[in-house]
Amino acid sequence: MQIVLASNNQGKLAELQAMFGALGCTLVRQGDLGVPESPEPYRTFVENALAKARNASQHTGLPALADDAGLCVDAFGGLPGVDTAYYATQHGYPKGDDHNVTALLEHMQGIDNRRAAMVSTLVAVRSPEDPEPLIAVGRVVGEIARQRLGSNGFGFDPVMWIPEFGQTFAQLPIEVKNANSHRGRAAQAMVALIRANWLARA
Repeated sequence: MQIVLASNNQGKLAELQAMFGALGCTLVRQGDLGVPESPEPYRTFVENALAKARNASQHTGLPALADDAGLCVDAFGGLPGVDTAYYATQHGYPKGDDHNVTALLEHMQGIDNRRAAMVSTLVAVRSPEDPEPLIAVGRVVGEIARQRLGSNGFGFDPVMWIPEFGQTFAQLPIEVKNANSHRGRAAQAMVALIRANWLARA
């Protein structure tokens, strides 16, 4: 089965494809099929992911998978949340992963409550009008480190310290990080949902 991934992020594609291979599914980036970016006007991950999935399916006629993910910092009331990708621009920096980390470290100076969660919400639809989208959420709770540690991964991985490993995501081997990340957990749940709901044989 071919599924269009409502993203053009190469990191996401590689991370998700590794897990979806077990289903015999091939993920194709929406940009490779000429799908325009979907607006993301909503304030929750699930609403934005659903909008992106429906948009990709509408333009391709294929089943679609979308991810909306972000960092939810306790000290900021759960923000930046759905605005995570643009966090740096809200603090005077150009858009980009490294700038996001710089802005976060600056913004959290002097804050002792470092608790935060990385959240990934995956939504899959069979068609643009699918009344029963599949929804899987992965959540990893950790703390924001006071400096960058490690060189693997992307996004906030260098400052997302995970107590159960005693390291940041960026310090973990890629395969360990992928299996235990918010996106990894959501993907594992989504693989199970697709297997049970879309591929089940009578």
